[in-house]
Amino acid sequence: MLFRLAHPFLCGRLVSGAVLLEGPVGRYHRPGTTRYPLFTQLGHWLSMAHKRQPNSRMPETALYGPVKCYLEALGFTVKGEVCGCDLVALRGDEPPMVVIGELKLAFSLDLVLQAVDRTAACDEVWLAVSAAGRGRLRDPRVRKLCRFLGFGLLGVSSAGAVEVLVEPRPWRPRQDRRRRARLVYEHRSRIGDPALGGSTKQPIMTAYRQQALACAASLCGGPRCTSELRSAIPNAPTILLRNVYGWFTRIERGLYELTAEGAAALARWPEAAVPEEGIRRG
Repeated sequence: MLFRLAHPFLCGRLVSGAVLLEGPVGRYHRPGTTRYPLFTQLGHWLSMAHKRQPNSRMPETALYGPVKCYLEALGFTVKGEVCGCDLVALRGDEPPMVVIGELKLAFSLDLVLQAVDRTAACDEVWLAVSAAGRGRLRDPRVRKLCRFLGFGLLGVSSAGAVEVLVEPRPWRPRQDRRRRARLVYEHRSRIGDPALGGSTKQPIMTAYRQQALACAASLCGGPRCTSELRSAIPNAPTILLRNVYGWFTRIERGLYELTAEGAAALARWPEAAVPEEGIRRG
């Protein structure tokens, strides 16, 4: 009769009133199996498993020594657990420069919120995080967040080496002028406010879609030339030529008609078919 014990590596087989315990070969016992009474073999396996699975997580206090040595090399006087802070460092005469350090084994939102709460009481905030194992410490978004908030970020290895990942200084992101111009253009080109903020899993009513719908509405009565539409919709020739949504069909050079998909789009967004006067004003 085969049964499984609570321990994930142990499997038992009842043999002649005794229990034959089996597990992965070579992990906790020598190859093969041995017949022992249940509790004798079970205790042996659990004790071996405990020896083979030591606690690999270092305590947060293991970060204090290396960080203290690093700050003392910068001329600070460091003391631990001051008014709820993991460490406080002072440097200079009155008023002294005040640095607060927070120690954590992993980078987390709680660590950031804790550091934000410390900012009003000091000149700089340093976050010291263990660099051992896998974590978010190497994530570029983490560094960007620390720069944005003005926090310093230290990585502490298991050997006690301290690496400065982010310096604590005021930071303003370099502006992306092309991205900024695109936002301004899209905002000013839209007619009204056609998209509800926070919408997901549905097409966004962009300025381009509004103009495409205006072109579709102009072709409801039949084929028209681009020269007739350009006066009301300046981008009409480009929109009809690219035909991004498949709403138009080219009959000949400069002459287009509406497709079934275009008619369906007008039925779906009748309120978005902006009059030509609105497109011209936009």
